[in-house]
Amino acid sequence: MKFKAGSLLVIIAVLFCFIGNSKTAIAPDLPKMQPDWISLFNGKDLTGFTSRGDAVWTVRDGVLFGEGGRGHIYADPVVKNFEIKGEFRITNKGKGANSGLYFRAHPQKDDPNSFPEGYEAQICNNQEASTGWLWKPATPTGKASALLTKDGEWFQMRVKAMGSLIQIWVKDSLVMTHADEEYKEGQFAIQCHNDHMLVEVRNLYYKALK
Repeated sequence: MKFKAGSLLVIIAVLFCFIGNSKTAIAPDLPKMQPDWISLFNGKDLTGFTSRGDAVWTVRDGVLFGEGGRGHIYADPVVKNFEIKGEFRITNKGKGANSGLYFRAHPQKDDPNSFPEGYEAQICNNQEASTGWLWKPATPTGKASALLTKDGEWFQMRVKAMGSLIQIWVKDSLVMTHADEEYKEGQFAIQCHNDHMLVEVRNLYYKALK
């Protein structure tokens, strides 16, 4: 069978078009699935939380308030690898405002009303190991590169823990990166350090990571 040159070119063009379409059909670019953010705080009441210690925790106008003494409030989920983000504000009423976002934490077995065992993303603007530092119980562990917050001001904090790698962002700036393997999993918790301060929290979300 003989083909004219023009017909042969048409056949070749059709074959290339078919091959190209076949590749697209066989191996399409699929979007990567990302875990959704889950709310830890419904903005109405303390559902999903357990308080320890003397602090009094209340909810008003979509904000979680902690005041009146030293204490911690634990969120129910137990997580290992995760991201958590929220907005925080501390107010000094005479003794120095000091709070923190705990993670991979749990109450001490012999003294559940005391400081949690676990990690803490510090919230405190009146000492060297200040907001954005990583703490373990009574121990400044990972240094923040800058203090970006002050008392009486709302700010956003985000924490990511993946295996031993822990990172803290304050106002969307990465201020702390540290590796530590002591605590593998646990709960989130918020601290009210003393009875001369107020801590407020809103828009608190997390997502578990594989």
